[in-house]
Amino acid sequence: MKLSRVIVRLRVPIVILALILMVPSLLGMLNTRVNYDMLTYLPDSMDTVKGQKILLDEFDKGAFSFIILEDMPDKDVADLKAKVEQVDQVASVLWYNNIADISIPKEFLPDKVYNAFNTDHSTIMAVFFNTSTSSDETMDAIREIRSITGEKCFVCGLSALVTDLKDLCEKEEPVYVGIAVILALIAMILLLDNWLVPLVFLASIGMMILMNLGSNFFLGEISYITKALSAVLQLAVTMDYSIFLWHSYNEQKELCGDNKEAMAVAIHQTFLSVIGSSITTVAGFIALCFMTFTLGRDLGIVMAKGVLFGVLGCLTVLPSLILILDKPLAKMSHRSLIPNMRKLSSGVVKIFPVFLVIFIALVPPFLYGYTQTNNEVYYDMAECLPKDLDFVIANTKLSEDFDISSTHMVLMDSSIDNKQVKEMISEMEQVDGVKYVLGIESLLGSTIPEDILPEHIKGVLENDKYELLLINSKYHSASDAVGEQINSLNEILHRYDKNGMLIGEAPCMKDMIDTTGRDFEVVNLVSIIAIFVIIALVERSITLPFILISVIELAIFINLGLPHYFGQSLPFIAPICISTIQLGATVDYAILMTTRYKSERLRGNDKKESMRTTLTASIPSILVSGMGLFAATFGVAVYSDIDIISSMCMLLARGAVISMLLVIFILPALLLLCDKLICYTTWGMKKCVKHKTNP
Repeated sequence: MKLSRVIVRLRVPIVILALILMVPSLLGMLNTRVNYDMLTYLPDSMDTVKGQKILLDEFDKGAFSFIILEDMPDKDVADLKAKVEQVDQVASVLWYNNIADISIPKEFLPDKVYNAFNTDHSTIMAVFFNTSTSSDETMDAIREIRSITGEKCFVCGLSALVTDLKDLCEKEEPVYVGIAVILALIAMILLLDNWLVPLVFLASIGMMILMNLGSNFFLGEISYITKALSAVLQLAVTMDYSIFLWHSYNEQKELCGDNKEAMAVAIHQTFLSVIGSSITTVAGFIALCFMTFTLGRDLGIVMAKGVLFGVLGCLTVLPSLILILDKPLAKMSHRSLIPNMRKLSSGVVKIFPVFLVIFIALVPPFLYGYTQTNNEVYYDMAECLPKDLDFVIANTKLSEDFDISSTHMVLMDSSIDNKQVKEMISEMEQVDGVKYVLGIESLLGSTIPEDILPEHIKGVLENDKYELLLINSKYHSASDAVGEQINSLNEILHRYDKNGMLIGEAPCMKDMIDTTGRDFEVVNLVSIIAIFVIIALVERSITLPFILISVIELAIFINLGLPHYFGQSLPFIAPICISTIQLGATVDYAILMTTRYKSERLRGNDKKESMRTTLTASIPSILVSGMGLFAATFGVAVYSDIDIISSMCMLLARGAVISMLLVIFILPALLLLCDKLICYTTWGMKKCVKHKTNP
């Protein structure tokens, strides 16, 4: 209470300090780099990641792109190639005139090489950059190449994807926040009892969101998914704490003669209730940090930090603002639109066996759907983008015109005999889906000696340590077919060079698929165990954690099972994140109801009357909380053109509603069914068994 009274006394300095902190927070947010490349979150120990670093260090080549040029004379293509070579960060450009003068007909090229780079109306050149795939410098170079090449040229490759994704995200993100704020505001105005207090909530939460985003500066960078979701999630998840404080303050005003003392008591009570609630949410986010695919750690740290900032704001800035605006707030009260829940509560208690049957009936189909959804996710980030994006158009042309859907690179020892390299290339070209393999040997053909090539041309594909081969594949990245193809290519490569490496987008994607498959199981297990322990400590019970987690897990099964029955494929990261976020964010509803039920039983009420009172008191709070989370995320889901953002927000919105409904209807039935067991296995509740249950 002493700290609560200090906060009340220092309310004006607290608000002033919060406003001052907005300046460094804004600067920190603006100067935090955003990473748009999912593959950079693979563990450094993987060969594909090591290979990318070797490629950059030894060949001065990081990113790689194809440029398709349509209906352009060879002379103009050569001029354009010269301009592209002058772009900052372009290491080298590989085209016909690297091998022969354009005055020599292309028909003199080996058929394989000619067909690889030409169709009847277009030609293709390979561009290597001396910076990494997703670096800011590479993205600037992609934009400059597009401005040089014009409308008849199309830039493919992962760097082009990252560039377009960044531009699209930067356009959409301010709209995300605006939609979330407006819809959350509408929900609070309708469901709370004051016209002005929702704006006060948003002001307090907004300050904490900015502080959280500003503090990301110390992490170095964050992923675009984290940036897009963190503000929306922090708004939705920490709104509950503001509602707790407001309700507590209104109750205390009727008991205390002085508003300042009422707020001090409200802060103290809110602290006690928010601690249990926030710890479960933080545990859900921290569980993401156990992913070996470090995007989980990125999102987990930022969101856990956001919850802590939310708690801090609820206990300091929000009470200060409410007291400063106390008179205007008093004039803006209105009757809540939520009706009295006594009749609904009585109905739920009366027919609770029906909800037990529903609970049992829901488990098998949605557990099956849940497991199938996890097997039906997609990993190709191109699938999450609008079809009219420049990168998507270019990749479609590459596939349709040149029958190329992905490109792998081989790094091998340059001391291996040319004859062996040619044999290896021949074997690799027999692998299903491989269109061709390009290296020094294949470019020269069988009759031209390697010694006649100038050093600057040889340097594109070879140095004193490594030789680089390009493998163009008909199979899309992240497909089952390309996975089998990569296994076959690796088997061939390691017969000729046991230390050789197969790198590129598709091999990295394969590693990502293998990594995240294990991560899903680990993160689920860690989040369930952590939240189980927290509930056991908060509720001082052995059985209640099983009951509460089973209800929320069923909500997760339903939420993630529906895409299977709807025929939808989710981005791979969505099920991993949503299962932990939904558990951590919505188990609060169950804790709120269970804590109130325990209190009613300990007061001496029988189980049915205790549940009627619990439901009547808890349903309004659960409705406000659940609909707040729904409102903050649903609008973003409908608006966003980026499927990974849209899917995750839709799952969060739907998950909030499903969890809310199950806590209101299924949880009471389980608590009533297990009442005697709960009383025997919960600290201090054995005496409740003596009370008889009224009909």
